[in-house]
Amino acid sequence: MEVRSPASRDEAAFQSLFTIHDSRSWGFCYTPRVDKEYVEIVEHLLVALAAGGLIGFERSYHGRPAGFRTHTLVCVASTALMLVTMYQSHWYPEAFAGRVALDPTRMAQGIMTGIGFLGAGVIFKEGLTVRGLTTAASIWITAAIGILAGIGFYFPLILAVFITLGTLSLFRWIESRVPGDLYAHLMLRFAGDQAMNEEELRRFLGDHGFSVANLSYAGGSASNSVEYQMVIRARSGKEARRLAESLVKSTVVREFRITPTGD
Repeated sequence: MEVRSPASRDEAAFQSLFTIHDSRSWGFCYTPRVDKEYVEIVEHLLVALAAGGLIGFERSYHGRPAGFRTHTLVCVASTALMLVTMYQSHWYPEAFAGRVALDPTRMAQGIMTGIGFLGAGVIFKEGLTVRGLTTAASIWITAAIGILAGIGFYFPLILAVFITLGTLSLFRWIESRVPGDLYAHLMLRFAGDQAMNEEELRRFLGDHGFSVANLSYAGGSASNSVEYQMVIRARSGKEARRLAESLVKSTVVREFRITPTGD
């Protein structure tokens, strides 16, 4: 069996795309002859484009930092890298000759490891709240969907896309309607000579339906203020609105911030 170098194989593939025929009426006529494997490669990339775009659109719709373009590029990149191993005979003829065997799962492992760095970039801390975990998870599953597109495993790919979209959209609707406790970070700042002591503060929050955990203090003579930071818990969001209204009307509270926990 004749084994061609990668350069000669690429040149032959390029020349085979067009066949030149002599025609008296039209001069030269170019008839395209597309290799079946090239059609499959385009198919894999387009499926990855659509799958990543669907998930990314959901993230963009909800205002997440990694949205439509990010998820689309992650999915297409994962597919492109898997195509390197699936069609290795196009660039590594020794593998086609049977002398070298490449393991496609190694590429998949490298993709899933490397995508973790991109996922970490969308996780950020806002005050005492960590946000972006759901978007990071969606990037990770998008990379896995890209791998499925790269190897042409379309049935689990379709299931994974629907499961991912259902988790991001339908589960959000379920979470908003399932009764559960509200957790929030509360920051209160008082003028130094008007600050509530801890017992008064706990009583005030208890009257509004909140329990207190992880209470911390801060203050200074330069700013002439006392600051409390804590995690508060209530049965629903109604208590948070009622607490905010009371704090706005308070004459001793200089500044406050209520930050619900969540993604």
